[in-house]
Amino acid sequence: MTSTSSATLRTRIAVIDVLRGLVMLIMLFDHVRETVFLHHQVGDPMDAASVDPALFFTRLAAHVCAPMFVFLTGLSAWLYAHPAAGPRSATGFLFKRGLLLVVLELVFVNFAWSGAFPPAVLYLQVIWVIGLAMMALAVLHQLPLKVLALLGVAIIAGQHLLTGLRAEEGSLGYYLLTVLLQRGYLVADGAMKIKVSYPLLPWIGVIVLGYAAGPLYARGRSIEGRRRLLLALGAGSLLLLAVLRGCNIYGETLPWVAGDTVLRTAMSVLNFTKYPPSLDFLLFTLGLGMLGLAWLESVDNWFTRACATFGGAPMFYYLLHLYLLLLIGISLTTVLGANHGNRYGVEHIWQVWLLALLLMPVLYFPCRAFAHYKRTSRQAWVRYF
Repeated sequence: MTSTSSATLRTRIAVIDVLRGLVMLIMLFDHVRETVFLHHQVGDPMDAASVDPALFFTRLAAHVCAPMFVFLTGLSAWLYAHPAAGPRSATGFLFKRGLLLVVLELVFVNFAWSGAFPPAVLYLQVIWVIGLAMMALAVLHQLPLKVLALLGVAIIAGQHLLTGLRAEEGSLGYYLLTVLLQRGYLVADGAMKIKVSYPLLPWIGVIVLGYAAGPLYARGRSIEGRRRLLLALGAGSLLLLAVLRGCNIYGETLPWVAGDTVLRTAMSVLNFTKYPPSLDFLLFTLGLGMLGLAWLESVDNWFTRACATFGGAPMFYYLLHLYLLLLIGISLTTVLGANHGNRYGVEHIWQVWLLALLLMPVLYFPCRAFAHYKRTSRQAWVRYF
């Protein structure tokens, strides 16, 4: 491989790590909010008429994280299946890594959020749903790419046709609907409740679309051609969103309403349902993500390189930042005392932003060390992080 083609290869893969790292840093703001600002609760969707605008837009920015993380997981799976040496099966890798993520969610992630083992409520959240989506992709990725793309679109766009489905609590249908479509409790009573926060079906659509987008990053693909297509996909998604949302036609369970001010009206328009992710929510977040991928192709500076470092060690970063926040929450409550229920909380959203910014360099150096180890190690287990 020539030096030019090597540089192209690094750029081609690095932009994925850059965007992944960027959304992980945005996620940090939201998780700091949940650590020291949880006394200011926000619902899903948010109450656009009353929530503080700074809190609203902090939460809105974090909306892009889960969709792009799942989409890039699918895209990375395609890259895994198409290395330089030629195509290989991704079935085993996807299934084993998906199973690992489910175990991590059940054991390590839930403890990091609650500080209790076992927790009073076992939440099945984003790592759980990524794991199950990867296990589904382990089977589905063998379909033709055009079929996968159509399947992804059909799942994401067609999910609203199923929102009226209901089943008797405790029945098999109820459990299937709860896991696939409707956020709720699998176990509502007892010593440990189990709640599905991320219904699976729409996220299968997202990871499938990510895999179908993999050929955009194939060797020999023109950078300019890829950028043009990404720009078209991103702009097209946002244009479709403008039509659907602007006219309250389809794609969101909560219609927007005119507020007391232009800002409140804009907040209502941008107030999407995340659990499960509505069509409008995914048009907004994935549309911005496509534009981000296109833009980042031509950006190379200290910040994007730092983002690539975070993005090169995603699972390590995720676990590290959760346990760091758990330690911070316990330390603040112990030293300063509980001022909001049984925990310490800050009074202003700008303090959340400041704490998140201060934590970024703290997280950077361990992630850089692990990313280097991951690149140089021949240990099989590091591939799963």
